[in-house]
Order: sequence, then C-alpha cells, then structure tokens
Amino acid sequence: MSRFVRASKYRHVFGQQAKKEHNIENVKVTNSAWDTNIVSASGQYLSVNWNASGGGAFAILPLPSPFHGINSFPHKLPDQLPLARSHSAPVLDTDWSPHNDTIVASGGEDGKAMIWKVEAALFEGWGAEGWIPHDFDPVLRIDASPRKIGQVLFHPTAAQVLATVSGEHTIKLWDLAAPEDPRVTLSGHGDAVQSLTFNPTGTLLATTCRDRKLRIFDPRTGGQPVRIADGHSGVKGARLAWMGEHDRIASTGFSKMSDRQIGIWDSGSLESLKMTTIDQSAGVLMPFWSDNNILFLAGKGDGNIRYYEYENDSLFALAEHKSSDPQRGVCFLPRRALNVAECEIARAYKLHGSTIEPIAFIVPRKADSFQSDIFPPAPSREPSLSASEFFNGKIAPLNLINLGDGSMTSGAQPSPAPAPSFTSSPPVSRTPTLTTAAPAPAPAQAPAPAPSQPSPPPSAAPLSAVPRRGNSGSEESTNETTSALKEENTRLTSDLRDAREKIRNLELQVETLRANARKAAQALQMDI
Repeated sequence: MSRFVRASKYRHVFGQQAKKEHNIENVKVTNSAWDTNIVSASGQYLSVNWNASGGGAFAILPLPSPFHGINSFPHKLPDQLPLARSHSAPVLDTDWSPHNDTIVASGGEDGKAMIWKVEAALFEGWGAEGWIPHDFDPVLRIDASPRKIGQVLFHPTAAQVLATVSGEHTIKLWDLAAPEDPRVTLSGHGDAVQSLTFNPTGTLLATTCRDRKLRIFDPRTGGQPVRIADGHSGVKGARLAWMGEHDRIASTGFSKMSDRQIGIWDSGSLESLKMTTIDQSAGVLMPFWSDNNILFLAGKGDGNIRYYEYENDSLFALAEHKSSDPQRGVCFLPRRALNVAECEIARAYKLHGSTIEPIAFIVPRKADSFQSDIFPPAPSREPSLSASEFFNGKIAPLNLINLGDGSMTSGAQPSPAPAPSFTSSPPVSRTPTLTTAAPAPAPAQAPAPAPSQPSPPPSAAPLSAVPRRGNSGSEESTNETTSALKEENTRLTSDLRDAREKIRNLELQVETLRANARKAAQALQMDI
C-alpha cells in the first residue's frame, strides 16, 4: 500500500440532503418508460415529465429556494397546477436554454418539438384560496419528425440553436428564428440514438446508439459522422458526458456480462483510454460533468450518487452519497446558480417516488471570503455566437462568469445578434413566433482607397463627392461599384468557406497524429 495520499481539494466533499421544507412533494411523474432523465433544471425553474391525461404534458416548477427569489413556494404541490399541455402524446424530454433561465424546449411522441417561455406571473398566489392555475402555451411549435422526438438539447454557445433526436435515427439542428426546415441533419446511426452531448464550444457532437457504436459529428456540416468506434458491448443503455475543456468523453454502459462500466475516450481518435467496472446493478448510469473536474454518476433505480475526480486520464473515487430512496431521474443545477457562500460546488435534484429532493455537494471549509480555488469560472448566460454565425462556421469559446464577483472572465463578446426574446402571441404550427431584437445596421461598404491617398473621415467628405439625384454619370458609377463589391464579396465568401473546410480537415489530421503519438509512446514504455 502506498504511503502517500493523492492531494485533492475535493477529497472530503459530501452530499447534504435539503430540509424537508425545500423538497417538492406530490409530484405526478410520467409513466413513460422512455430512457431520459425525466427532470431538468435551469437557474430558476425545474421541468418534470408529467403524468397527464388527454395527451402529453410536463410541469414547470419554481426552484424552492430563497436564493431564487421565490419564498412562498408550497412544500407540497397542489393537485391542480399550471402545466405545459400542448403535446398530443407523452412528453419524452425537456431541456432549458443555457442562455435564458425562462426558456425550455420539449420533445414528445407526437413528433413535435416546442419552445416555452415561463412568465413568473403564472405562479402568483400558489396555494392561496381561490387560486386558479393557468396552463402554459408554447411560443413555437416545430414539426420535427413524423415519428417521436426522444431527446432535445440546446447548443452551449450559439443562441437559438436546438438539436432534436428523432425516431428516424437522425439528429436535426434547428435555427429557432427560422424553424421551417432543419439547418443540419446528422445521419449514419444504425438504430435508436440513446444519448448526445456537445463539446464546450459546440463544434463537435458525440452520440451513443443502440447499435453499440460511439460517433462524433461536426454539427456545422451535417451528414455522416467524422469518427466511429465500438462502444460498450452490452445491449442496455449507454450515456455520454463531454469532460469540459479536456479532449475526453466519459461514457457509461454495460459489458457483455451486464456489468456497469464507466469509460474514458479520446475525442480525437475515439480510442478507449480507460474502462472501469462499477458494479452489476441493472439501472442505467447517468453521467454529469462538473468543471471542478468531478464526474457524478447517478444510477436509475439506485439510491446512491457516486462522484470521481478526473486526473491524467484516470478517475479517482472521492465518495458516495447514499440513500435508501431509489432515484428515477436526476438533474444538476447550472453552476452559476450555486450557493458559493456555503462552499456548494454542485447541486443535484433527485426524483424518487413523488418527491424531488435537492442534494447539495459541499466542500467542508470555514471561510468568510470567496474560495476561488474550488470555484473555477462557470458558463454564463451570454451566448458567444448567433445561430447564423454558428451555421456559417464561426467558432467562439464559452463566455464564462467569475462566481465571486460576477465578472466575465473569458470569451470576449463577438458581434452577433443579441440574445433571443420571445413573444407571447398565440403560436401557429411551423410558423415562428420566436423573435430577436434587430441588430444594428451594418455600415455601407465603399471601395478601399489607394495606400498613398488615405481617404478623409466621413465628416470631412466634400459635397461634390456625394452623388446627387439626376446625375446619371454618378449613379452609373455607383451601380458599377456596388456590383463589383458584390462580386468581390461572393468570391471572398467562397474562399473563406474553402479555408474553413481545410482548417477542419487539418484539425482532424492533427488529432489523428496525436493519437498515433500516444500509441507509440505507450508501445515504447512497454518495450522498456
């Protein structure tokens, strides 16, 4: 046995169950057996797939915490409450926008994807005598597939971009400002897609499939995957989580002998770097990555949540939150909404029976100041790209927020359109009601002057240089200049597209070379 203990700031992290008054009880959970997390969280609200008659529905619940400005939230839900009911078949999955805590997407067995905006006024008077609940209405409906929509997922950096997984074994990416047709369709799956995850910048998308393959796609170009590898050999469900800024993917699945496994994969080559057997339970393991380099594993049907620290392509067990209540679904709160004053590095919402229970994961420290060493910057609500910039190939890092003072720490603001706003007008099928604020008009282009004759600023331009009405020669010259500029812009756009394609190919070649170098290094070590 080693005499040395591995140093870690998170060695003594423990899970603390909330007091009973912060639980949510009388939850009517869906009876659908579709394999999703069932519950999802933003910084202000929870969504839960609901057991409702007459079609499909999910509930939207304010987070029961004074940190989110809702102090009169009832501990036990009333029998009648506002629901999102517009699906005509059971709701299978929901996901909250990372850029707006009041925007949630849903997908259902009716083949529809819908966008909803939460108005806080709908929750006024909860539990009061004579209170009448008013259901939510979607602000956007998308006919995403003739078959079911099993999963929905927002893009991490681009505003108004949503991915949907259909029963046709395809993934479609939508620009919610123009949702008549998908912008990109990803194909090549041999069976049902079980899980999908974006990398932090959203330039790659990884999936698991019932055909036991792992795939990586470039979501900007669509089509077939750029990488395929054999995944877990068991027939049960497999899940994925991208491990933050590391070029690694964590997967959970089963072996041929039905052992539950956790694997680490190189995202460049999809080479398996580590495969560890957890136990022999039957429930699917749900992985959740935290930017503290901690991977949480919550098993369906288990009462426990394990957590591991990642270092040098290895996972080191930290501890395990144990409970006698088997969980049916779990989600985690966005890190920007955590209570840093209590050294809370993560918070899970565990769904068991008819109760949703918050579990805070806390580093046991006594300090009055912000503990910057255990709170790395968290993804902020500011998008880095507009949808059009993303689909045109632009890349931008995540915008991050310092949890100590709320300042932006990386991902300088580009020049995209501002964050989306939603109208409350009644939606029409396949007609977008999602609107964006108009960006500032682009300045008019003019031909560049010769280097030896710099042009004066606009305020100093002589009146004789401005074309006037009735001057046909000036108008013809202006038209010729405009036409030439358009041709030049078209040529430059084509050259830029070709250059981006070459860059993507070179990136893939570099990743392959790195993988070969690692294999060579490992072979040399074995020879030594």
